[in-house]
Amino acid sequence: MNLWHDPRALNAIANVMVMAAFGCLLLACIWWVGQRSTFDLLAIEVGPVNGRMLDHVDQRMMDAQGVNRLEGNFFTVGLDRVREHFEQVPWVRRAEVRRIWPNRLFVALEEHQVLARWKDDSGRFVNTHGELFSVNPAEVANHQNLLLLSGPDGSQALVARRYDELAHQLLPLSMQPVELELSDRQSWTARLDSGITLKMGRDEGLPVADRVARWVTAHPLIQARLNGRAEVIDLRYPNGFAVRAPGALEPHDGNGHPHRDNLH
Repeated sequence: MNLWHDPRALNAIANVMVMAAFGCLLLACIWWVGQRSTFDLLAIEVGPVNGRMLDHVDQRMMDAQGVNRLEGNFFTVGLDRVREHFEQVPWVRRAEVRRIWPNRLFVALEEHQVLARWKDDSGRFVNTHGELFSVNPAEVANHQNLLLLSGPDGSQALVARRYDELAHQLLPLSMQPVELELSDRQSWTARLDSGITLKMGRDEGLPVADRVARWVTAHPLIQARLNGRAEVIDLRYPNGFAVRAPGALEPHDGNGHPHRDNLH
């Protein structure tokens, strides 16, 4: 059959051509509108996520990072690119970007909240999510007296979780850790603000949390017996713990009574 004598085929071809022409016209209109100066980005507004105040990020820092020199207008600027750009700014943990008609962007920022120094290296800190970040130490208030966490590379989240657990367990004793270390052999050691060093060992056999709980229960009796002179608590015993005071090393069971056993 000759195509030119088939009305339905001709109608279908005509409809396709009309739709194609309409699509091209629409794209041309969008391109034309998108080039108008009305949609040039005039401002990038910065604010906090969930209403939390920004303590470290300000407009001068944004200008130094070139965030106001991003390419594109209201329609063409890539929001993911803007987000990534902002997340490279010191102190910024997370950024959320949205368009505000017709020529602005709004960027909601979440700053890092400092939990601790990491490995005592200059400029490396752990935030409250257990993530490492780097900033100028001079910008961190009283940074030399911060909690100190250390461990093998990549272990910062694990160490931060252990700190939270240990700090909660020590509340009945009104003590808190000032240093917490995970060794390369996965053994835990903490130094407390009372001056006591806790040797907690590895999470095998009796879990570290259970060893700490056993000592917390017995600590008031131990302190009374030693007149508060305990300086090292060795929790690596399977059935008790050892208490070292100046000039003495005396293992105790979980009830605070003298006990002898072997370390493991």
